[in-house]
Amino acid sequence: MIQAFGLTSNPRKELPPAVDDVSFEARAGRVTALLGASGAGKTTALRLMLGLQRGRGLTYFRGRPLHRIAHPSREVGVLLGDVPGHPARTVRGHLRMLCAAAGVPVRRADEVLESVGLLGLRDERLGSLSRGMDRRLGLACALVPDPHTLVFDDPAGALSAHDARGLHGALRAHAAQGGTVLFSTADPKEAARSADHVVTLERGRVVADQEAAEFSRTRLRPRVAVRSPHAARLAALVTKEARAARRSVEVVREGGNRLAVYGSTCADIGEAAFRHGILVHQLADEVGDMGPGAGEIPAARQQERREADGERAPGTGTLSAGRPGPETPGVLLPSPATEGEPLEDGRGAGHGDGDGPASVAVPNRTPGPRQAPAPVSGHGPEAAPSPSAPAPGPSEPASGPSAPAPGPPAPAAGPSAPAPGPSAPAGGPSAPAPGPSEPASGPSAPAPGPSALDAEPLRTPRPFRALVPGSARTREATATLPPPISVRSAPSPLRPLRYELRRAVGVRTGFVTGAVVLLVSAVVAVVLARVGHTPQPRLLAAWPRELPLPPAALGAGLLGALAFGDEFRHPALAADRGTVPRRMGLLTAKLLVSAATALLLAALTVGCDAEVLRLFYGPELAQAPADWTALSAGWLGLVIGCAWSGVLAAGVFRSTTAGLAAVVAVPVVVVPLVQKVWEGPSVRTAAGLPMRVREVLLTQWPFGGERYVAEVLRLVAQPVGGAMTLSLTALLCAYLLTTLRSRV
Repeated sequence: MIQAFGLTSNPRKELPPAVDDVSFEARAGRVTALLGASGAGKTTALRLMLGLQRGRGLTYFRGRPLHRIAHPSREVGVLLGDVPGHPARTVRGHLRMLCAAAGVPVRRADEVLESVGLLGLRDERLGSLSRGMDRRLGLACALVPDPHTLVFDDPAGALSAHDARGLHGALRAHAAQGGTVLFSTADPKEAARSADHVVTLERGRVVADQEAAEFSRTRLRPRVAVRSPHAARLAALVTKEARAARRSVEVVREGGNRLAVYGSTCADIGEAAFRHGILVHQLADEVGDMGPGAGEIPAARQQERREADGERAPGTGTLSAGRPGPETPGVLLPSPATEGEPLEDGRGAGHGDGDGPASVAVPNRTPGPRQAPAPVSGHGPEAAPSPSAPAPGPSEPASGPSAPAPGPPAPAAGPSAPAPGPSAPAGGPSAPAPGPSEPASGPSAPAPGPSALDAEPLRTPRPFRALVPGSARTREATATLPPPISVRSAPSPLRPLRYELRRAVGVRTGFVTGAVVLLVSAVVAVVLARVGHTPQPRLLAAWPRELPLPPAALGAGLLGALAFGDEFRHPALAADRGTVPRRMGLLTAKLLVSAATALLLAALTVGCDAEVLRLFYGPELAQAPADWTALSAGWLGLVIGCAWSGVLAAGVFRSTTAGLAAVVAVPVVVVPLVQKVWEGPSVRTAAGLPMRVREVLLTQWPFGGERYVAEVLRLVAQPVGGAMTLSLTALLCAYLLTTLRSRV
C-alpha cells in the first residue's frame, strides 16, 4: 500500500508549485492510475514520493517511509523513463548486473525475462530493442529484486495498442498476486481501461479520487466521430433535427472537418447525411473525454465558492438533487460551466443524471474508513461544532412521514453571533442530520438552503493538519507544514565487487581498448627500436620522450574513467533513486577492479613489446634491464595511478572526458608545478628523502621490508611519483567531500 500525504514541491520563483498538497492512497492488490494532462504534476508527484526531488510531504510504503527501508529496491520497483542501460550490453547481461547490484541470484534474470516474454531476446543488445521491448525490459528491471510495489511513469507512452495491452496485463498480474501498482498516464481512456482506481491531477492538485467505474461514468461518455468536407453544414442539420425531435444532442467542432456528436448514433447521423447528400469520410463510435476534473469541481474553485457564499446572504441558491456514488460517497454539485443554463432538451442544469457535464460528484478522497456526509452551514476556520446537534450513524432508521422537515435557513447572524458548526444542519441547531442511508424527503419537504452547496464528507484525521483543504493563508495560520523531503543518493549495491566485475566485462569497450593499447604499443616499440637512442626501459614500455604518458597508462586511465563515466551516462543503478550512488563500497570495488585491469594491461604490454622486439631485432633488445625490480615497481605504480586518477576524476566531475583529462593533466600540468616547487631555493630538496626515512627507521624490518619502503619512498620523491600522489590525494578528498555533502 502507498499512502501519500501533503506532497508539495518547492515554489519555482514566482510560479506556483508544480504539486500542491497532493494526498491519495494506492491499495495493495489493485492498480492505481495517476491521471493528468501534460504539466499537471504527475511526474513531480512520483519524484516527491520516491525522494528524488526536494519538497514537503510524506509517503508511506506499507506503513514505512522509504528512507527507513533497508533496501528500497526490494520494496519499490521504479521506472521513470527509458531503461538506463548501456546500448552495447545484452539483455541478459544487463539484468545479471542488476541482480548483482540487488544481491539476488543470477537465475533471477532468466525468471523475470520469461515472465515478461523476453527470454528469446536475452542475447540482443539494448540498443537494438524496439520501444515495446524496451518497456518490457524496464518492467523486468523493476521486478529483479521482487518488489512489492511498482511505480511507473507513463509506461505505455508511444507504444502500440498491442504492446500497451501486454504491459498493462503484466502490471495487472503483479497486482493480482497482492502487489501494489501505481502508474501515471495522460490518457483518461487508458486509465479507465487499465486501472481499478483513478486519481486525477489538475494544475498540481487532486481534483478527483474515484473508482474506475465511477470515473468512467463521470469523466467519459460515448460519442460519434464524424469527418466530412461539409462539417459545418452537417453539424447544423444534426442540431436542427435533434431540436425538432426534442432529443438532447450536442455537436462539438474539433477543428478542420471533424465533428464530435454526443447523444446520437452512427445510424442517425449517417441517415441524415444521406438524406441531404452530404459526403462523409469517417463515421465511428468513440469514447469522449470530458476534460480534466470533469468528475469533480477543483478544490481551488470550491474554496472560491465557499468564500463567495460566505459574503452572500442565505437563500440565494439551490441544491441539485443527486445520489452519491457507491464507492465514493458525496453530493452532486452543479457544474459552474452549466449552472443556471437550460440544456437543449429543456431540462435545467440542476437535474442532470450524473453522466454529463450538468452534474459532477464530489468524492471522498481521504484514505481510511468511509464516513457519512454531513451538510455544513459555516464557512472558514472560525466555524465551531454545535454541541446540541448530534449526527445519526449509518444504522439510524429512515425518517417516516412524521419526521419534521428542515426549516428555512436562518437569517444572517450579526457580527457577535457565532457561526454554526460544521455538523449542524441547515434546519436549525436541534435538527438531526440525516444518515447516508436515509431516503430523500417527500414532496412536502422544502429544498435545503444554499449552505448545503458546501457539503463535504467527514474526513478521517491525518497525521499533519496542513493537509486540511483550504486557502494558503488559512493553512499558514492554523497548521504546520509537512516534513521536508530530502533528496538522497541511491544505495550502493549489496555486492559491489560482483556488480563492478559484471559491469566491466558486460560490454566490449574494455577488450577493444586493451587490444588497441597492445597494438599501438607494439608499433611504437618497433619504431623506437628502428630510430634508436631509446633506453631499454622506455623501449619495453613503448614510451617516447615526446609523449607525456605511454599508451598503456593512457589506456588504463581511459578504462578507469569509463568505470564511473558509464555510471553517469547510463545510470543503471539510478533507475529507482535518481542519482548514481557515491558510496565507499562502490568506490572501493571500482578501484580494485581498475587496479587489477591496469596490472594486467601493463604486464601484457611489456610482454607483447618484448616478443615483438625479439621477433624483429633479435633477443638483445628484449632483455630485461639490470634494475628491473625498481623499474617494474615504478611502471606498475604509474599505470595504477593513472587508472585511479581516471576513476576518481570521473566520479567527481561526472564525465568520462573529465576523467581522461585529469589523467593527462598529471604529467602535463602537475609534474612541472611539482618540479618548480621542489627546485625552489626555500624548499628543502626531496632527493635524500628515502635515506632520511631509513635513518629514522632504526629497527630492521622482517624479510628486508625497509628496502621496499625505501623504494616506494624513492618513487614518491620523484617528480612524476610526487605529482601522481598529489593528484590522487586531491581527487580522493574531492570525492569524499562531494559524498559527504550529498548525505547532509
